[in-house]
Amino acid sequence: MSLTILGLSGALTHDPSAALYLDGRLVAAAEEERFVRDKHAKNRMPYEAAKFCLEFAGIRPGDVDIVAIPFAPIGITEKARWHYAKRYWYAPDRGLDAILLGNRRFHRYKKRIEWCLAQLGFDLRKVRIEPVEHHLAHASSAYHCSGFTEKTAIMGIDGKGEYATTFFGWGENGRIHKIKEFYDPDSLGGLYGAITEYLGFEMLDGEYKVMGMAPYGDPSRYDFSRLAKFEHGELVINTDYANVIGLRRYKEQGKGYYFSPKLIDWLGPMRHGDIADDPYIHYAASMQKLFEDLALQMMDHYLGDILRETGRLAFAGGGALNVKLNQKIIARPEVKELFVQPASGDSGTAVGAASYVSVQRGVAVEKMEHVYLGPRYTNEDVIAACARHPARPQWQVLEDGDVAVPQRIARILADGHPVAWFQGRMEFGPRALGGRSILGCPSAPGVADRINEQIKFRERWRPFCPSMLDTVGPQMLQTDHPAPFMTFTFEVAEEWKTRVPEVVHEDGTSRAQVLRREFNPRYYDLMKELETLTGNGVVLNTSLNRRGEPMICSPTDALNMFFGSDLQYLVMEDVLVVKEG
Repeated sequence: MSLTILGLSGALTHDPSAALYLDGRLVAAAEEERFVRDKHAKNRMPYEAAKFCLEFAGIRPGDVDIVAIPFAPIGITEKARWHYAKRYWYAPDRGLDAILLGNRRFHRYKKRIEWCLAQLGFDLRKVRIEPVEHHLAHASSAYHCSGFTEKTAIMGIDGKGEYATTFFGWGENGRIHKIKEFYDPDSLGGLYGAITEYLGFEMLDGEYKVMGMAPYGDPSRYDFSRLAKFEHGELVINTDYANVIGLRRYKEQGKGYYFSPKLIDWLGPMRHGDIADDPYIHYAASMQKLFEDLALQMMDHYLGDILRETGRLAFAGGGALNVKLNQKIIARPEVKELFVQPASGDSGTAVGAASYVSVQRGVAVEKMEHVYLGPRYTNEDVIAACARHPARPQWQVLEDGDVAVPQRIARILADGHPVAWFQGRMEFGPRALGGRSILGCPSAPGVADRINEQIKFRERWRPFCPSMLDTVGPQMLQTDHPAPFMTFTFEVAEEWKTRVPEVVHEDGTSRAQVLRREFNPRYYDLMKELETLTGNGVVLNTSLNRRGEPMICSPTDALNMFFGSDLQYLVMEDVLVVKEG
């Protein structure tokens, strides 16, 4: 049976994306932000992303059997809407809205999706739009893409979908079974987001900055337990302080936040600026500890029996990008293997909705082993972009690129220079994994600071991550747990802390990508060359973008970024661009 499914996310007004399954094979997926050059592409629909997916696969709108969307209507008899109204009693207009007009957001989103499909050339009389509950889409993106064949525990921790914020269930023989959901405002992800705002970052963007700040602080200095508790199988957030709406919000310069003035009375003024200082580093550490403790308690309570039975866990939702929590999960004796959906946030729900519908229709989906699912460009495309660019780039084609590019770039890296690396298909999800990366030699002193100050223009305390050969992973990380997507941190072996200090964080860990050659041969070969030159088959890898911008998509984007920074070397496919001076 032939089945073509297009998944389109964007229900929650941020991170719209598109994913295309052909007969259970994920052939293309991309985030809208990369094409429109607007981080998180707020209040947009995934028009460019969907257009790319269809064009890449060479199919027309009429060839699509189903459009799957990760947002669904929630019935008035279901607990979710009543829970919302009851817990937000202090904002009666919102509570009444949830009870009387509880699916308004769904209908608005569906209309916007229909508009987007019409723009793409779909015939709305013929297209079948299939809604999937938001947390089921997250669950599917983890379980169905994990490749696990045994009974699998499934966990979803997010801000919120329609109303649900947290999901516990299991998967078996392709079917997902729900055990328990929590509903807004009882959201661990939402609480982390509220404290992220208090610490001076943007919600849905700065949570990983809080995670990066946490190791500099001491979680025992401040007790955050008053903010949330998990008792008798229920998660309850203290809405005196956080996950607040309406008049209970703290306001500053006309902007309302997801925490209350009571939080300010307790902890002091919001943090502003780029410095990670006292007491805010300790607040970050306390929030991270509370998040880990509660997530692990909930996991034990609802999934402990399944994990002891089979040891397999699939995890998605924005909370699954918390790599420190993931490190703690992997350390549990009952967990044999953890699969985290690489695009765990809402962009991944396009994959989740489409995979869920595919399996429902009897077509199993393949294991997700790589994220190189976006556009690719030829040498001719690159040269044309160079010819058009106003900076008049100096470029040369490296003949026999498969050999010359790894050799030449490894030499530049070993000499201590960062390099912008643009190869093959763009990655799907938030991590640069050797498609659109800035690379450095992790044994070159000061290279991380140099990239931070001169190229990324970002906070000094943010960590850099390593990509490494699969032969190096077990030695450096002291485990053979798969780590293809930078979704986990691992304790670095003592010897390697001194060998590659530029990619070891303050707490002695690294958020690592362990690469198998079949998924990105040129990137793998570059690390092999670097191993020959330096003794270490490891490269410092950060995303190819500047602060506040989405990751680079096209050669023109790369050139704009290159000439807006102090980078001297940019390699796109076989074309090396060098800045003079």
